[in-house]
Amino acid sequence: MKKRLTLFLSVLTAVSVFAAGCGKTTNNPPASGKESEKPAQTTSQPSQEPTPNNDPFEITIRHTQVGESKKFRLALLEEVVKKTEAAVPGLKIKLDPVDSEVNRKEKLRGEMAAGKPPEIFDVFGSPDAALYAKEGLMLDLTDILNELGIKEKFNILAPFTYEGGIYGLPIGGSIEGYFYNKEYFEQKNLKIPATIAELEELAAAIKADGKIPFAQSSKDAWIPLMTTNNLWSYYAGVDITYGFKTGATKWTDEKMVSAVAKHQDWVNKGYFKKGELGFDYADMRNQVITGEAIMMMDGSWANSVFRDPAQAGDLVGKIGYFNMPPVNAGDPIIVMQDANNGYGFSSAVAKYPRKHAAVKEFIKNMWTDEMQLRGLKEDGLLPAMKMDLEQMKTTSDDPLMQDIFRAVSEIGTSYPAFDALVQADVNTALSIGIQQVIGEGLDPAKMLESVQAAQDAANAMEQ
Repeated sequence: MKKRLTLFLSVLTAVSVFAAGCGKTTNNPPASGKESEKPAQTTSQPSQEPTPNNDPFEITIRHTQVGESKKFRLALLEEVVKKTEAAVPGLKIKLDPVDSEVNRKEKLRGEMAAGKPPEIFDVFGSPDAALYAKEGLMLDLTDILNELGIKEKFNILAPFTYEGGIYGLPIGGSIEGYFYNKEYFEQKNLKIPATIAELEELAAAIKADGKIPFAQSSKDAWIPLMTTNNLWSYYAGVDITYGFKTGATKWTDEKMVSAVAKHQDWVNKGYFKKGELGFDYADMRNQVITGEAIMMMDGSWANSVFRDPAQAGDLVGKIGYFNMPPVNAGDPIIVMQDANNGYGFSSAVAKYPRKHAAVKEFIKNMWTDEMQLRGLKEDGLLPAMKMDLEQMKTTSDDPLMQDIFRAVSEIGTSYPAFDALVQADVNTALSIGIQQVIGEGLDPAKMLESVQAAQDAANAMEQ
């Protein structure tokens, strides 16, 4: 097995141990698929595709639209599935729902290491797609996109691009910032902060009023790392993250230490609910919905929760959104802006003309202006395809969405999330580290030394 896949297996083991230590349980059934439709081992062997052309055949779509908060996204996927099945004779699509973190860090990695991913699967763009593409496990979509005439319609394809080929498509875009209780702000005469110092003053006032300033759930480390990543992008600058993988910059930079120390200081001051390491993602939203917490750092995708009466109840229409402010008043607004979550396709489908046709039809139905605008209107997902900002504004007149559109317009500098720029085992080391900073009071400098050690090892392996 190639060196990269060996690395996946070692990372998979480390992540599994880490997950077990955090009390996460997973259920990883074997990959599905008919034995008669297993691809040939070499491209020179004939396809084992069912014949004749009207015989039934199946493909699997691994998706992460799991839970109440993703019900609108699931509905859109199911609609695309029906259109695709209707257009391809004999096609039956099996939906395989898996939690996002389990899919990315455990299930998909194991399947890739074994060389048997589903035909269509939820995948993180950078760095995952490039690593899988390098091993020949993902389908190059360039010809399909050119044939459908949509290659130039995407805002950004860089996270899914490897050596000129396109190995996946983003399903939507997002930014990270603060959702907040507008009604509470109005009652207490509070204002949107213009600096991080003002944000801290807000947090202190809210805590003094008996409320939790920031809702946060840290059972999954990526959630608190949204706060940490935004802080270090202000304190150390957005460029620093790009240099970790090349060795040009270090995690141990004193400005990085200051950013992590700031996050720890907020923990120590009680700005987050005690016991956050035991809370999952839904708990964080519930802290806001129940009025227990007033602000919440999250991706813009979370707007769908606060616009749904079934989930947010009386809070619908009372939640706003603002960007994390800069350190100094008047400095450019720096925002994590992402198009890294999407779908990839197994390279094995290239051996089967009917499966290849099904993949092309799925892409044709999923990535349209109509579906992008519906995703924006129904689920609050920012488009992955090019849309005029004014067109977006007219698509949804919801006040929360208008706040998010305003936040997009305020961006001075944007950057991808850190886990799109560093290796998977570095992400794992940082995940473990931030939880130790939060739960055990680990010194930020010592934590970052451990992350740098993981970075050095990952960089050396790629040389």
